[in-house]
Amino acid sequence: NILGDIQRIQSNKKGNTEGKRNKETRHESPQRRKTSYQEILQRLDTKEKQHECSQCYKTFARRSDLVIHQIIHTGENPHQCGTCGKAFSKVCHLKTHQKIHTGEKLYKCTTCGKVFKQLSNLKGHQMIHTGEKPHQCSTCRKAFRHMSALKVHQRIHTGEKPHQCSTCGKAFRQITLLKTHQRIHTGENPHQCSTCGKALSCMSALKRHQMIHTGEKPHQCTTCGKAFRQITLLKTHQRIHTGENPHQCSTCGKAFSCMSALKTHQMIHTGEKPHQCSTCGKAFSHMYHLKTHQMVHTGEKPHQCSTCGKAYSHMCHLKTHQMIHTGEKPHQCSTCGKAFSRMYHLKKHQMIHTGENPHQCSTCGKALSCMSSLKTHQMIHTGEKPHQCSTCGKAFTKMFQLKLHQMIHTGEMPHQCSTCGKAFNQLCHLKKHQKVHTGGKPYRCTTCGKYFRSSSDLNKHQITHTREKPHQCSQCGKAFSHMSVLKRHQRIHTGEKPHQCCQCGKAFRQLSTLKAHQKIHTGEKPHQCSTCGKAFRQLSTLKKHQKIHTGEKPHQCSTCGKAFRQLSTLKKHQKIHTGEKPHQCSTCGKAFGQLSTLKTHQRIHTGEKPYQCSTCGKAFNRISNLYVHLKIHSG
Repeated sequence: NILGDIQRIQSNKKGNTEGKRNKETRHESPQRRKTSYQEILQRLDTKEKQHECSQCYKTFARRSDLVIHQIIHTGENPHQCGTCGKAFSKVCHLKTHQKIHTGEKLYKCTTCGKVFKQLSNLKGHQMIHTGEKPHQCSTCRKAFRHMSALKVHQRIHTGEKPHQCSTCGKAFRQITLLKTHQRIHTGENPHQCSTCGKALSCMSALKRHQMIHTGEKPHQCTTCGKAFRQITLLKTHQRIHTGENPHQCSTCGKAFSCMSALKTHQMIHTGEKPHQCSTCGKAFSHMYHLKTHQMVHTGEKPHQCSTCGKAYSHMCHLKTHQMIHTGEKPHQCSTCGKAFSRMYHLKKHQMIHTGENPHQCSTCGKALSCMSSLKTHQMIHTGEKPHQCSTCGKAFTKMFQLKLHQMIHTGEMPHQCSTCGKAFNQLCHLKKHQKVHTGGKPYRCTTCGKYFRSSSDLNKHQITHTREKPHQCSQCGKAFSHMSVLKRHQRIHTGEKPHQCCQCGKAFRQLSTLKAHQKIHTGEKPHQCSTCGKAFRQLSTLKKHQKIHTGEKPHQCSTCGKAFRQLSTLKKHQKIHTGEKPHQCSTCGKAFGQLSTLKTHQRIHTGEKPYQCSTCGKAFNRISNLYVHLKIHSG
């Protein structure tokens, strides 16, 4: 066995040493000694290696080196510590370890005072102070302090991974990585945090974890001052400033700042998703994404905001949330100066300037700036709506849409205006509202010069100039300028009225209509005319009313030139010219230009008379008929 081989080699070495001493007493000719030395040099120059490893085919000049090497594959550790029982593959490693028990520390650094057990460790440490990196890679010229680090690095270029897992076959460049990996199979987490009790598979992971408790961030960026817990994170961060992306995808040529990002990207091409959820079977390309997903099943949210108490499943989500309270936006666009709270949002924004849309839909050919947008877009073709409301059963393509929808049922409005106290279910709606108080309208229409509070309002307005209506109803063929308007319209065909009044039970197609209706119960009329003092429930009604005082009629008929205060009135009028009567009575077949006229007509068939006289109780099917009747009582 290998242990026996090691003992024999050590015995032979001892015998060779004694033989060498005896040989020194003999007289050899200088010529023979010279020839022997030249032969040794020649063998070193030609790198003669006679002993080959049967596992990985690596060759060695000496059998002893081969035997020591083979321990990597067998995992054999023949040298055991008599104090704690820990085993090692080499005697030198055991001796170094034993100094932990004896407390022996002989070598002290004259610069910082740090003490080391071995001279080699001290020399390696001193290079931190001198900045010396004597070992250079011949392929990429990267320099290292230690030869061992260079050898490990060179495996990146050669692709060599000599350390293979006997359980799953996965191979690694370093033995330490293999040992850490093997703990996935064994479930071993020997390193426990003394603060919170969390157990981790390796010491380096424990040290990184403990920095969460201490708040220690020893690695600082010299450019922007940002600090990090790990040197690797600092190096990756510094590439933001240098623009360096050394890791390139061999399939599409896209370059990345770190190897992990490249590996994640490459799974797009391979379609590989090695991490599967044991609960629902869903697979992920990253272990991190699997762990995030599993919290959906467990409901675990360990990270809580100290300001508002909101809890999150991940620390990164909590940090992003806390920026709402602090107003911090550390990621700034170098082109336009706009700042963002997340790097992801900055990268997405920068594609506006570059015009880059790398992700193309295989069905319709539409190109999008990010993979998440492509996946959402593809649901239009597949009809997939994976996020379902547990209250009413309505399904959505995006999780955030479901969360917003659920606020209808809960009545939750977490975003409150500090000026007037009005609350909103979305932050974007609050920001838009706050411009009412500040008077800010930064978005200007280049066609007519009109200003708007938000870019979405400007986009809606600009369609009035282009008359573009890209969204068509599949039921009746009617086209709309916005998808949201089409969705509201489609409720006419489906009969869906998701917004119900909690006072009287009446249901509405639109939330805005429900809110306007609820003011009937409260009697609230917050919008007052500054000219005549008349108050209204809705701002839109006030604006229509104010046109009576100003005489403004901005909507003109292109056929006869007649002008109107409201666009809806113009549209009704235009049907006189076109003769269009899209609303047909299902009972008698009579057609009408307006839906309201059809509804009034249908009361003839149903016998419905909703307008009742409070004096005599007589009822009418039209409000105009009630007004005529009331004059009888008033005289």
